[in-house]
Amino acid sequence: MTGAVSFVVPPGIDDPARVSGGNVYDRRVRDGLTGLGWRVRMAEAAPADAGELRTALRGAADGGLVVVDGLLAGVGADVLVESAARLRLVVLVHMLRAALPDADAGVVADERRALGVARLLITPSQWLRGQLAGDGVGIPIVVAPPGTATAGAATGTPGGCALLCVGVVAPHKGQDVLIDALTALGPAPDWVCTFAGATEADPAFVAALLARAAALGKGERIRFAGVQTDAGMDGLYRRTDLLVAPSRAEAYGMAIAEARARGIPVIASRVGGIPEAVGPDGAALLVSPGDSAALADALTRWMTDAGLRRRLTSQARDVRLHGRAWEDTVARVATALADVP
Repeated sequence: MTGAVSFVVPPGIDDPARVSGGNVYDRRVRDGLTGLGWRVRMAEAAPADAGELRTALRGAADGGLVVVDGLLAGVGADVLVESAARLRLVVLVHMLRAALPDADAGVVADERRALGVARLLITPSQWLRGQLAGDGVGIPIVVAPPGTATAGAATGTPGGCALLCVGVVAPHKGQDVLIDALTALGPAPDWVCTFAGATEADPAFVAALLARAAALGKGERIRFAGVQTDAGMDGLYRRTDLLVAPSRAEAYGMAIAEARARGIPVIASRVGGIPEAVGPDGAALLVSPGDSAALADALTRWMTDAGLRRRLTSQARDVRLHGRAWEDTVARVATALADVP
């Protein structure tokens, strides 16, 4: 069950300075298909440059199977529509633009047009599949949840209050909600919170976060670590007691899966595909998205209730050996690609 496939992705899929969930997913699928014997051709196109996307698609042979990262669909609708008759298009939909709080109506409409000409859509969660189906997409949709690499168990800290938040620093990831929650904790035990992820996407948003933390006297407890290498992330996870994912929108939550693979409990928003990433077996507290008071309450419970910390940590360590491997993700994608007409 092998074949040939072209991948068209945003620039920097292998750039350690451009780490994102989408890049990791694309890279794992690419490498996994190659390992299974597929002939994989890679091409890059900037998300805001339809010309680059057109050039990338022209490199694929007539009738060729082409997988396009969904980040390119919103601005490349015209290009995908004009290429649909010549190529067998598949779109990897990491997230729908319509699910983002600040979505541009024109981009949302173009994304809908682009997805409509694909022969297959691949998504990371059942939630996102439901969003697509509810939006009237009438083509096959395959769910291939992200996997995790084998990782050692986190050691955490003696105090249990080392917090980690992973993701590009931007409004849809909700870091402002977390900072508001942290500033409302009152006489909670000492805590530190590390934000790991790119800070270039919305500099004004980042500046406002720093200013608010400093004004409320919490700046010394909050660290923006930027993009990390794999080794750097391993080090951060190893020293983490609790992962916090305060997203306003999330298709799945790869950082949650990574935390689970290391036995780290989670406090997260009950939104999008996050409940799927958390799973049914505990080790997490879920709160309403955008609700800093509810998040502060959950954090206070974690920090002041030693029994709760022991229970969630024990549950997290119990489930860490039962996560999904990337090989499972790749096998599901490979099966779906082999059946594209």
